[in-house]
Amino acid sequence: MADRPPSSASSVRSLALIAVIVVALVAAFAFTGGWLSPSRLTPARIVNALAPPGGAALGFRRNHAKGICFTGSFESNGAAAAVSKAPMFAAGSFPVTGRFNLATADPKAPDATVRVRGLSLRIVAPDGSEWRTAMIDAPFFAVATPQAFYALLKAAADKTDPDAMKNFIGAHPEFGAFAAWAGSAPWTASFAQEQYNSLNSFIFTNAAGQDQAVRWSFVPAAQPEAVSVDQLKARGDDFLDADITQRVHSAPQKWTLVVTLANPGDPTADPTKAWPEDRRKVEAGTLVVNTIEPEPDGPCRDLNFDPTVLPPGMHVSDDPFPAARSAAYAVSFDRRTAEDKDYPHHPAEGAAQ
Repeated sequence: MADRPPSSASSVRSLALIAVIVVALVAAFAFTGGWLSPSRLTPARIVNALAPPGGAALGFRRNHAKGICFTGSFESNGAAAAVSKAPMFAAGSFPVTGRFNLATADPKAPDATVRVRGLSLRIVAPDGSEWRTAMIDAPFFAVATPQAFYALLKAAADKTDPDAMKNFIGAHPEFGAFAAWAGSAPWTASFAQEQYNSLNSFIFTNAAGQDQAVRWSFVPAAQPEAVSVDQLKARGDDFLDADITQRVHSAPQKWTLVVTLANPGDPTADPTKAWPEDRRKVEAGTLVVNTIEPEPDGPCRDLNFDPTVLPPGMHVSDDPFPAARSAAYAVSFDRRTAEDKDYPHHPAEGAAQ
C-alpha cells in the first residue's frame, strides 16, 4: 500500500473490500485451538473474538450461525475404497445429516450480505463410525496458519491503530489471493449451485496400509447461475433457505464427492495453496439431499460438525487447522447448549431462518 493517503474514492473502495473480506473470514472458520501457549491464546478467547459488536446470539453457533438442516444419503460407488478403508467408501448407501449455512455470527443476517456459504455433513457407517466435515465455497483460505488468522482478527478489530490492516496485509502476502476471490468471484443463486471444498488436507489410508494426502469437494449437479448482489437483495433476506426447501421438495438435490489426491511435494499444511488442476481425482459417490427441515429442533441443531471426527481409514495431516477448529467448535458447542433456554426452538419464532 502507498505511504501517501489514497484518494477518497479509492479509500472507500479499499475499505469496503476489506470489510467484505474480514466479515467472510471471521465467520468462515474458527481456525484456532491449542496451537499457541495457553497463556497467550485459548479456544475460548478466539470464540469471544468471533462475536459481533452487539454480542453473541445466545443459543446459536458462534460462527455459521444462520443455517438450515437436511437429511439424505451418501451413495458410494466404491471407487474411493482403493484410497481409503473408511467404511462409507465401500459401495452402498449411508445416512447423512447435514446443514447448509452462511458464514456469519448473526443468525438474522440478510443472505446477500454474507460472502461465504457452507456445507456441513455427518455420514454414518453401519458400524457406527462417523465422518464429519465442514466445508465452504471458497477455493482456498486467506492465511497460511492459525496464528495468522488470529492476527487478522486482531487487526480487523483494532480501532486504535489506523494502520493495523495495512500492516497485517504487508506481513501476509498470501492474503491477496483470497481478497481477489472475495471481491470478484460470482455469487450463485442457490445453496444447490455451490461447490463446497474441504480446504484442509487429510490423510486417507487403504486396506494395504498405504497413505495418501487428499482434499475433497462436493460438486453440484445443479448448473451454477451467476447473480449480482443487487439481484440477491431483491430476492429477500432469507431467500436461500426458501430456495433450497423448494428445490428439494421438487426433487432430491445432488453433489458428486470428488477426492483430489496430492502428488509428492504438494503442500498439505497450507490451505492458501491450491493444488494444480492436473492432480488425480476420484469420484467417490453422490450426496443426495432428500429432506429439508427448519433448524429449530431439526436433526442438525445439536450436531457439532467437528472435522476431526473421522472413521478408520482417515486421519488428520500436518495441516494444523482441523485440530484448531475442533477446539473452537467445542467451546461454541458448550456455550450454545448451555444457552438452550435463549434459543427460539419453534420455527415460527425463529431467528435461525
